[in-house]
Amino acid sequence: MSSESNPLMDQQSDTDQIPSCCAARRAAAAAPAGCGTPSMGIDRQAAASPAMHEAKAEHPAASEDQASRPDTSSWPVIPEGVYILGTDDGEGFASDAEGPARPVHVKSFRMSPYTVTNAEYAAFVAATGYITEAERFGWSYVFHLLITDPDNVSIVGSPGQTPWWHGVEGAFWREPEGPGSSVEDRMDHPVVHVSWNDAQAYCEWAGVRLPTEIEWEAAARGGLEGRRYPWGDVLRPDGEHRCNIWQGVFPTKNHGSDGYLGTAPVDAYKPNGYGLYNVSGNVWEWCADWFTQNPAKRGSTEHPQGPAEGMSRLMKGGSYLCHQSYCNRYRVAARSSNTPDSSTGNIGFRVASDI
Repeated sequence: MSSESNPLMDQQSDTDQIPSCCAARRAAAAAPAGCGTPSMGIDRQAAASPAMHEAKAEHPAASEDQASRPDTSSWPVIPEGVYILGTDDGEGFASDAEGPARPVHVKSFRMSPYTVTNAEYAAFVAATGYITEAERFGWSYVFHLLITDPDNVSIVGSPGQTPWWHGVEGAFWREPEGPGSSVEDRMDHPVVHVSWNDAQAYCEWAGVRLPTEIEWEAAARGGLEGRRYPWGDVLRPDGEHRCNIWQGVFPTKNHGSDGYLGTAPVDAYKPNGYGLYNVSGNVWEWCADWFTQNPAKRGSTEHPQGPAEGMSRLMKGGSYLCHQSYCNRYRVAARSSNTPDSSTGNIGFRVASDI
């Protein structure tokens, strides 16, 4: 989509306009999207839940199609119980409505141990011919330091509050940094540049669903009640990196001491107590719920589904761009949002299934 139809794009793309980490921290606290994930800002009616694109000539036989779908039978079972949703931790962002913490009853379900990979999304695209919103709009957001050859990509602009993001023409899930880039050596990494609508289309094909916020949070805690991270309250126990987040001075220098500058393989680091990997950091994960900043609208204490409607969809988990100086939303209770049509290089998704 052209920059003229996107009110958030103001053509600020020079790196000398990138604010200091302190200014970025203030922007993160004020911005509803948090962690610097910009919205596409397009007419939602024009982007309402895209239908799958038919590719009858290339559509595989039914048995082949079924074989390419995920097998949920081996996924971890998250036990039924009462879980604490949210937190009263002072590390949280009040504007995100992380609190007050409250007990919520959750029925048992299965959760994917990993976020959906490039390989899995490729199987979906091969089976359906689906075209993502980033492809149809013609561009998606790429973090400025990951653009390896800026002179050979076309940048449509950058959001004023988060100028470290560039709208790169031709960037989509298969070419995540723009034309000439590839996921061929990252097939076990999380798929990115997928909107909530794109994730929902995958779920419909795969026979799975996006988790609700309370399901995601219950699963991410791994059986540890009230802890800040999936493994406890200390970010780096014994100095060990346990997640893929920013290491350095955000947003200008990432020394990558955790092993990664961008996405990591979906099975990187140790899993939590339920066997789930990378629920903190790596990529933001879409959830089923509409986002609200009103705690009273987050649903009942019985398996809440969130608000009945809204403007943005909920995201959990943080990403490889999260840093304490800017946005420590890699905590389990942290939450953020983006419009359902938005796609960036740090948003993916994990899926769930009923038992």
